[in-house]
Amino acid sequence: MSRALAGALLCLVLAACANRPTGVLAPVTQTNPDATEVNMLVATTRAPSDNPGIRYTGERGSAVSLSAFDVSIPPDANRQIGQVQWPRSLPPNPMTDFATISVKPLGGKDAARVWLRQNLPPSKRVMIFVHGFNNRFEDAVYRFAQITHDSGAEVAPVLFTWPSRARVFDYLFDRESTIFSRDAFEQVVWEVASDPEVADVTIMAHSMGAWLAMEGLRQMAIRRGTLPKKITNVILASPDIDIDVFTTQWLALNRPSTRFTLFVSRDDRALQVSRRIAGNVERLGQINAEDHLDEIEKSGITVIDLTKVQSGDSLNHGRFASSPEVVQLIGTRLVNGQTITDSDVSIGDRIGAVAMGVGQTVGSAAGLAISAPIAVFDPKTRRGYEGQVEQLGRSMNETVRQPGAPE
Repeated sequence: MSRALAGALLCLVLAACANRPTGVLAPVTQTNPDATEVNMLVATTRAPSDNPGIRYTGERGSAVSLSAFDVSIPPDANRQIGQVQWPRSLPPNPMTDFATISVKPLGGKDAARVWLRQNLPPSKRVMIFVHGFNNRFEDAVYRFAQITHDSGAEVAPVLFTWPSRARVFDYLFDRESTIFSRDAFEQVVWEVASDPEVADVTIMAHSMGAWLAMEGLRQMAIRRGTLPKKITNVILASPDIDIDVFTTQWLALNRPSTRFTLFVSRDDRALQVSRRIAGNVERLGQINAEDHLDEIEKSGITVIDLTKVQSGDSLNHGRFASSPEVVQLIGTRLVNGQTITDSDVSIGDRIGAVAMGVGQTVGSAAGLAISAPIAVFDPKTRRGYEGQVEQLGRSMNETVRQPGAPE
């Protein structure tokens, strides 16, 4: 890896963490009645810490640990959607900061099932989140609390967090830790999806966590013959996966009925570094979807290109969570089982979709494509949309041939 490139990345990461105290997870004694609470089940393969503000370290534990976390999020009037309001001093102020209200270690064989029965929403949906590289335990907990709240998704949130030392130069340790955690992730997902009270499961994984998620799902498909039908959505955000490796993982799933959605950014600076480390092989989260239209068409995977979306993420690696429009798109559309298409995606005046292939067919129909910061490459929509354009072209040609029609 280029030292200059890694050094630049390190400076960005350190700048993002400036003025942040560590050990923010100790429960506060004073709460805010106007704050929103997110109740979360946390499963981790990390080693425990004796420090109540840290809870779990970046080292590897001997078994999967379960905890129930209640996180307080300050009133929306006091925060920017898409951001985690980290405390600048301890204890956190629930009026302006994310804060932990309670932590309850869970033990026993049926602990996860009991928590789910108590926390399933009327939709009976569950969202399992897997964080990426360079994440402390508190980073994972508060980021997922932010995603759950800001997306507006009606789900029971389950966090799977694996051992990350949260140091830029420990990339390979983190990578090995995802391998260490594959079996545990598979078991957690299987237990959630097997619960008769659960109706629907969405798995969302970010960065290196996407590699862990795909490996776990691949194992599950091989070991059990197929993926559980309750896993209806898999969302891979900025996936740090070698594109050749992803192909083998995908083939092992044997044409799953699960909807797969990729969030990619061609200017993802973190994945630029990862690519350099990994022998300059293209990373899945950095692909130019236009160069892979044939593969997308065959796989049925929806690719959402966020390259032009503005957000507060200096690395362009976390747009899925830091862009208010995109994180709400996840909660209001994807988690609810709706496919993102070129014709019906619109959030405010800034988000739209571009159906690839339209501009190359009937010239006068090119105006049907919506020019906007987000581009959606959806094989099903693309086929249907191109058919509509062809039909429109035939109608236009028939009109031109009619007597008295303008030339």
